[in-house]
Amino acid sequence: MSVPTSLTRLTRGVLALGAVPLLLAACSSDDTATAQPAAEQVSITDQWVKAAPSGMSAAFGTLTNDSAQPVTVVAGSSPVSSSVELHEIVTKADGTKVMQPKPGGFTLAPHASLTLRPGADHIMFMGLHQALRTGSDTSITLVFGDGSSKTFTAQVRDFPGNQEEYGTGGEHGAQPTPAPGA
Repeated sequence: MSVPTSLTRLTRGVLALGAVPLLLAACSSDDTATAQPAAEQVSITDQWVKAAPSGMSAAFGTLTNDSAQPVTVVAGSSPVSSSVELHEIVTKADGTKVMQPKPGGFTLAPHASLTLRPGADHIMFMGLHQALRTGSDTSITLVFGDGSSKTFTAQVRDFPGNQEEYGTGGEHGAQPTPAPGA
């Protein structure tokens, strides 16, 4: 007994249509990885803040992006400071180094880390509301380009390097001058 050609074509058509959703599902990207907020994809380790009696201080540590997408830290805040800025150190044409806000913030490549350290990229506290005493902790909140945020705690530590004072009025790029006796 032979099957009519029209029935064979119909069966093939139904099978082909039934396979389309499976093919689309197999070819689609995994939206769950990109749908997670940047704050959930970034971790911070070895975080600490430089002890300071008043004025300014800075936070350091290692930020790690565990996602397959780049993420950008665009802002920060802390209850111990009137403002928090993301800073970098750049070398001017005359060879002097200056601290300045980092344009666009800190971008972390997929599956990469960025070490914030003295003399390089760092989180700057300006207008301290209180002394930052060795051994105490302070909270810091980072805001990412997608609007998500992550709050972490950092321990305040003594740091003998970079004993400097900055220009009055919180000027960016002001040349540090050594503190007396430094």
